Amino acid sequence: MEKAKVYFTRELTPEAVVKMFDVLGRKLPGKVAVKVHSGEKGNQNFLHPEFMRPAVEHVKGTIVECNTAYDGERNSTEKHKKIIVKHGWTRYFDVDLMDAEGEDDVLEIPDGRVIKHNYVGSHLKNYDSMLVLSHFKGHPMGGYGGALKQLSIGVASSNGKAYIHSGGKQRTQVGVWENHAEQDDFLRAMADAASSVVRYFGDRIAYVTMVCNLSVDCDCCAVAEDPCMKDIGILSSLDPVALDRACMDLIEKSDDPGRDHFLERVNSRHGTLTIDAAAELGYGTKEYELIEV
Repeated sequence: MEKAKVYFTRELTPEAVVKMFDVLGRKLPGKVAVKVHSGEKGNQNFLHPEFMRPAVEHVKGTIVECNTAYDGERNSTEKHKKIIVKHGWTRYFDVDLMDAEGEDDVLEIPDGRVIKHNYVGSHLKNYDSMLVLSHFKGHPMGGYGGALKQLSIGVASSNGKAYIHSGGKQRTQVGVWENHAEQDDFLRAMADAASSVVRYFGDRIAYVTMVCNLSVDCDCCAVAEDPCMKDIGILSSLDPVALDRACMDLIEKSDDPGRDHFLERVNSRHGTLTIDAAAELGYGTKEYELIEV
């Protein structure tokens, strides 16, 4: 596989998000789903809708999210809609909770190492293309969160999230933590699930990742640590594997005094195994050319 192109700017502005999408040279046809993280109630680190607004409007997109599988304010449609309003998303955009009603759709994963099916919100089929806007940060379970997590846990329905977390052992969110998969199987299951979304959209998907607000905790945490590192910038690519690897490399090469704390979170959870597993499945490469713009 040829080296992927990953673009990088140190500029962290709403306008730069648009620039980093445009540099990819990919047109997203039809109805465009824009995957974001809506932010758990109480979280101080998630990226707010004002930051995403120019990019969403640029592609004429609809914000999409799915309900969670853990206790909190986003694990049911009723509660999640209230947080989406509270966090300002509906002030600017149409917002679609893709698993708000109906049976989940199933994406097959014939080459999956841990799971062979991915359960996604039934509204996914209403979209022709997808822009994945990711906030790169740590994560208490996955080690880190980036484009691959947005594709897997992010696009999965609430029950689909439980399926990934349990390594395919259960299909409902109830009791998911009692049936959680062994850590490495969970990470591989995320890589499996992400592959199905990449396959579903083919050449109608693009990725832009903001490497900022670098907390060791995810935007899904109601109580999250403050960022431990300074902001790095925005990266974009047509390859989610190369994109996550490039983000991680920039952190690893940083001389920021908070780097070791961040990497302890990633490494203690074996976080980069998700990148390795995704590369092994062949829908991306860890080899990339970093192009500063």
